Amino acid sequence: MPRDGQTAPNCYDAEAIPEAARAEIDRLLTSGDLFRYTAEDAPVAKLEAEFAEFMGVKYAVAVSSCSQALFLSMKALDLPRGARVLVPAFTFAAVPSAIVHADCVPVLVEVGSNFRIDLDDFRAKFDDSIDAVLISHMRGHTSDMDVIMELAAEKDVPVIEDAAHSLGTLWNGKKIGTIGKIGCLSFQSYKLINAGEGGILLTDDPELAARAVIMSGAYEHNWKKHPGLQNSFHHWQNKLPLYNCRMQNLSAAVIRPQIAEVERRVNDGRANHDYVAERLNTSDWLDVPPPLGPETRAPDSLQFNLAGDWSDDEARKMQSEAKARGVSVQVFGLSQDNARAFWNWQFLGDVPELPKTREMLMRACDTRLPARLKQPDLDYIADAILEAVKAVKG
Repeated sequence: MPRDGQTAPNCYDAEAIPEAARAEIDRLLTSGDLFRYTAEDAPVAKLEAEFAEFMGVKYAVAVSSCSQALFLSMKALDLPRGARVLVPAFTFAAVPSAIVHADCVPVLVEVGSNFRIDLDDFRAKFDDSIDAVLISHMRGHTSDMDVIMELAAEKDVPVIEDAAHSLGTLWNGKKIGTIGKIGCLSFQSYKLINAGEGGILLTDDPELAARAVIMSGAYEHNWKKHPGLQNSFHHWQNKLPLYNCRMQNLSAAVIRPQIAEVERRVNDGRANHDYVAERLNTSDWLDVPPPLGPETRAPDSLQFNLAGDWSDDEARKMQSEAKARGVSVQVFGLSQDNARAFWNWQFLGDVPELPKTREMLMRACDTRLPARLKQPDLDYIADAILEAVKAVKG
């Protein structure tokens, strides 16, 4: 509803695609040259080189989605059918789906009220049956990567990072997505770089990169258009299946000029998040968990907990009160068929009971907070949430 003449901010539209993309898109539409392998200097090839340099890694493989990048990661690692993969239970359904798609078995790990992996449960489940670890930095919240990498190194088990929400996030100054053996990032519409859909796989390992390139769909000798891996490509020629999940040139043309915008978007998004978080933390009924010590976040949304004693009906009423004020807040566990609530992942078969994660999801709230918002927008959102809480709790 209007507040002093102001209407609720639009938190769903993305930023405009930079003007620099338009000429390249027009060129591609005029030529019809949309396939990444028609030329060695195609937009997708340029994106891979530019993004690898931006992230500080040796190799990048652009694909159709982050989910496909995760799938290819497990295939590139040559995990056997039935391999057991540790994964946080707070993530998007596409993450365990990618594990299933790769003929592997997700082993769900508890997540605490700070939205990060429960290290006691992680240690308990990280036994000799585990073949890989897939750490999902859900909503950009980074779990303790020092502990995770140390445990994985002790057991010689590879770590894959699902960094879909974490472009620009740092851990001890190192970019998230470059700490594990493989990192995967997303260019879906609600991410920091928006191409509608798209993803990218990052690694410093030439064998993994070569396998991922071929399996992504570099059939016959199209791998020759990927420089620097010729020996590895020759070895894997005709020995790997083709999953055909390549990125096409239009997506790359949309993505490339946005790389230069990442630093600004990260800084603006962090400032917006911290401003609203500080305001929400003035309420005894709300709690925005802080980042871990080594973590520098790059948020484009806000997660907070309903603190103290809340019933399900009260939590639902808070959602309704916020919506009436023009601000969408979802309680993960109370939103019907929410794809982030592990009990809805019925495709897994017998879904384990995870009491800590369930308790967190039943009171964890989520609202979008794009980097493009200005302070009046932020105040509107904070006021709406605080007033919604007051309407319920007094």
